[in-house]
Amino acid sequence: MSTLLTCLVLFVLIGGTESQTTPRPKTCTAATTCDTCVQSTQCLWCYTNNTCALYPVGHLLPTPADCPLSHARWGVCWVNFEALIIAMAMLAGSLLIGLSACCCWCFCCRRRRSGPDQDEERFARRREEIKQRSEERNVDRKTRHEDIRKKYGLMADSNLPYNKFENE
Repeated sequence: MSTLLTCLVLFVLIGGTESQTTPRPKTCTAATTCDTCVQSTQCLWCYTNNTCALYPVGHLLPTPADCPLSHARWGVCWVNFEALIIAMAMLAGSLLIGLSACCCWCFCCRRRRSGPDQDEERFARRREEIKQRSEERNVDRKTRHEDIRKKYGLMADSNLPYNKFENE
């Protein structure tokens, strides 16, 4: 409990010091090439007028007034914002499709393992019927053999006049 309280106090103290806004450095306007501009994550290079400007953090994406997406560079000079958005959307879509496929596959496997399906029940019934018929045939065969033994006097415990001949 005390460690949780200590962590909470530290979080509030550290969070309180970071919540004060510090002015952004004006180094973006000093950059003259794309490579020097995009080294800072706060800067955005625009190829329409070859200028480096502060990234508009008030918006998710730079507005057309700041710089058109096809001419804006951020992070690296060889990828524009349109390609970056398309690539990120494709990556996110692929991850979502893969994740949903894995979830569906796991759900189907769990459902399949939870109980026997109709095919397994049908096969089990057929197996039981075959086993029962086999036992009936064995009983019939044994009764026929016993009848034949009685007829020819081959019963070991019988009182019939004929016994099996034994050589000594």
